[in-house]
Amino acid sequence: MALEITDATFEEQVLNSDKPVMVDFWAAWCGPCRMVGPIIDEISNEYEGKAVVGKVDVDANQEFAAKYGVRNIPTVLVFQNGEVVGRQVGVAPKNAYAEALDALL
Repeated sequence: MALEITDATFEEQVLNSDKPVMVDFWAAWCGPCRMVGPIIDEISNEYEGKAVVGKVDVDANQEFAAKYGVRNIPTVLVFQNGEVVGRQVGVAPKNAYAEALDALL
């Protein structure tokens, strides 16, 4: 399962990570988000120990969604060394997410 990331833990878990980080910005009421969620969970299991994979519920945690200009969900951001290095808006196939992380490993 993907890590649950909140506004309170975002800096520690994402920005200060020494590994690449993939963050899924989602909401419970969002249909496409429910399609992406299981893919993100699979990626989380497959990249355990190599990358951090987490989810931010934008209804409960709006600070970093706003900071990174997340206007449509699902939006998946990829971070390295605290910087955004990739962005996928909307639903994409699993290999698109995997390739984004593979490029950083």
